[in-house]
Amino acid sequence: MTDLGDTPPPGPSRGRTDVDQAFLGSATYRSLGEQQLSPREEAFEKARRTVGLFLAPAVSVVFWFLPLSMDDTQQGLAAILLGVIVLWITEPVPIPVGGFIGIAAIVVLGVAPAEDTLAPFGSSTVFTFIGAFILAQAMLKHGLAKRFAMFVLNLPGVGRSTFRVIIAFGAITALLSAFVSNTATVAMLLPTAIGILTVIAKLMQSKGIVEDDFDPLRLRVGVALMLMLAYGASVGGLLTPVGSPPNLIGRGLIEEATGEAISFLDWMLMALPICALMFVALAIILLLLNRPEIRELEGVEEYVREEKAKLGKLTVAERNTLVAFGITVTLWIFPGIIALLYTTDSAIYETVSGRLNEGVVAVLGASLLFVLPTSWKDREYTLRWSDAAKIDWGTVVLFGTGIIFGSLLESTGLALTIGEGSFDLLGLTNVFAITIFAAILAIVISETTSNTAAAAVVVPIIIPIALAADVNPFVPALAATFAASFGFMLPVSTPQNAIVYGSGVVPITKMIRSGFSFDIIGAILIVLLLPVMVGLLGLGG
Repeated sequence: MTDLGDTPPPGPSRGRTDVDQAFLGSATYRSLGEQQLSPREEAFEKARRTVGLFLAPAVSVVFWFLPLSMDDTQQGLAAILLGVIVLWITEPVPIPVGGFIGIAAIVVLGVAPAEDTLAPFGSSTVFTFIGAFILAQAMLKHGLAKRFAMFVLNLPGVGRSTFRVIIAFGAITALLSAFVSNTATVAMLLPTAIGILTVIAKLMQSKGIVEDDFDPLRLRVGVALMLMLAYGASVGGLLTPVGSPPNLIGRGLIEEATGEAISFLDWMLMALPICALMFVALAIILLLLNRPEIRELEGVEEYVREEKAKLGKLTVAERNTLVAFGITVTLWIFPGIIALLYTTDSAIYETVSGRLNEGVVAVLGASLLFVLPTSWKDREYTLRWSDAAKIDWGTVVLFGTGIIFGSLLESTGLALTIGEGSFDLLGLTNVFAITIFAAILAIVISETTSNTAAAAVVVPIIIPIALAADVNPFVPALAATFAASFGFMLPVSTPQNAIVYGSGVVPITKMIRSGFSFDIIGAILIVLLLPVMVGLLGLGG
């Protein structure tokens, strides 16, 4: 039980909760019997899951047979995707299974052949997840995540308030993700976030704020912290051209269409005030919608000192984990350093970024954990495969299916049909209206595809639409580029969402509620501030 006003679940207590073990063995999807719910929560969960079981197929069937002037393949894909989205939101089956059902339906119903459908599952992002989750498992198992968490909680003035902890952690995430890929940033900070949450949960337990037998995966403070990690990375990723793949895609397409290049410095000057205001809005939204159960962390200094004393010196396993983690992070960061020194158009950057692929680096770092020994005599290594088997493979499957749907949206032309159909319906003729349309379309597309796919699909739609309306495409295309990094409602919307969802701490309903609110605020900030900053800097001709 987590909400202080909730009625405890019926039945005898199961004893004092082992918080460390709860986070080490967490899972994204748990049946009702695996959770500690109040009667009100249980009734809501039963109703939500039951409705979804019947609503998903009904939505798919109805849309499939609607008399629409749409290509049959596109209509079939849209019908299946709508049904899968209902399954993801209502969870009548585990969310990864919902994706599997959709993929099977696509092939069985003849929407696309199996080879074309399954090919995108080999995306490097999937391997990034696998490697990052294995590294995180080692950091949690051997206590390294806890050491990093103690460092954050020990920062001057931070550790006394959950609000400050969440905001400070979000600021660290945003700054790192400006130069390191969003996915890599979240992957490397996830263990520290879990470590911080573990410390807060234990502190609440020791002070009697929660029952001895409580569910540490259902804390509101955990939801706020994890979503700050995911969303903060997306906000910070907008700050530089190399912060997120959509930035590079959008910048390249804009330069090709308008003949005007956006320099690294101009991009930063344009994005800085927008990112700063987005971060403030993000902190307010997350802390209002997921108000922490405890605000003042009284006695946290003493608690941190005691826990540090218990940890003692670095063990061999911790040192090995730190080496593997350090090598991984260094190789993740290196292409960004090359971009700063030689620009993203240089041959050396293309070579380095191509060879140090994010997914390959992640699995390389994870593999080191099975090579670095803790006891050579006993042939014991830093991690056993049984430890790796405990990672949330469901999230890997879930994002893989999300990539498949994103690829099919592009290859079947459904995304283009949605964009052009919406434009024809709305009849937009001025730059402000087209900019609003660009931001909204990019956010909607990015909710069910990766942010990279959203930029690759939406920016090429917006540029000809603006030119046809005799409008300079610079601002609308930039709005689409920025908004493509949004889409915060579902685990498949961005890799960052999927990674924090894999912690098991963020229920899908909380992600949808917080993500929807931030989507709206983010779209408003993009539409209002972007034209102002472009005008002040004299960009866009």
